[in-house]
Amino acid sequence: MIPQRPLGQTGLDISVLALGAGPIPELMTEDNAGTQRDVLARALEHGINWIDTAATYGEGRSETNLGHALATLDVVDRFHLATKVRLLPEQVTRHPIRKVVRESLVGSLERLGVERITLLQLHNSVTPARGDLPTSVTPADVLEAGGIVEAMRELQSEGLVDHLGITGLGDPESLRQLIGSGHFATMQVPYHLLNPTAGQAAGSDWDETDHGCVINDCETSGVGVFAIRVYAGGALLGRPPARHTHTTKFFPMDLYERDTRRAEELAGQLSPGTTVQQAAVRFSLDHQAMSSAIIGFSHPEHIEQAVEALPAR
Repeated sequence: MIPQRPLGQTGLDISVLALGAGPIPELMTEDNAGTQRDVLARALEHGINWIDTAATYGEGRSETNLGHALATLDVVDRFHLATKVRLLPEQVTRHPIRKVVRESLVGSLERLGVERITLLQLHNSVTPARGDLPTSVTPADVLEAGGIVEAMRELQSEGLVDHLGITGLGDPESLRQLIGSGHFATMQVPYHLLNPTAGQAAGSDWDETDHGCVINDCETSGVGVFAIRVYAGGALLGRPPARHTHTTKFFPMDLYERDTRRAEELAGQLSPGTTVQQAAVRFSLDHQAMSSAIIGFSHPEHIEQAVEALPAR
């Protein structure tokens, strides 16, 4: 069984590898019920106890497929389930936020086939001005009276959600306001070999997104951290880009191409006997504040490979 670590101040111990059900590598957003069940079963065999999904992954298909697989295997109580809510700009400005957040969660619960989840995360980037990045909201949109966190806390008070979290994308100073607010128990953030800036200071010649060492702020505030994009969308493993990479505004195709070039350079710099996959998995978990690395698995053997990449105990 793989190790577990505390998740911030939630009181939960979670597996150091978590199962990502997003559009990369597409398994949970497509129709492949047999492999979906096999992946969940293999995850359990190794002690993986956390699944990350979102209402927007495959326009709800990820949650629906997960719900079916969990029910068929009768293992829903053996995983912590985390999902997300993303508000569109017009929903922030012209619709009751409370209604939007509630309807998103209710839809997620129905698709997953559960009455409650462990974690509900805000899926929007956070920036100084609304729309600075695609679908980004401001700290005020989240924290002020009548804002997003108030709607999320209402669902938490009703027992539909145990904990609240954020996606650590956007402006680091804006994210720090949310991290320090005391409302959020977790953050998930890109942290990988090709972009370590969520946990390490960027050099003067850095020209990619700077995540501003927000993991260190999480550690100070007792916020649990998940690493995402551990394989840089597949670029670190030399895999072809997923269809999602050709269309997404968040981690676009040109970034994938740059990451592929950097991954090729990195492969030649590793110590003898160390694979890129080993280096990627170990790096994502090396920060002392990191609780778990969320990885998308499209086949049971991919779980085996990730488990084998963990450092020997």
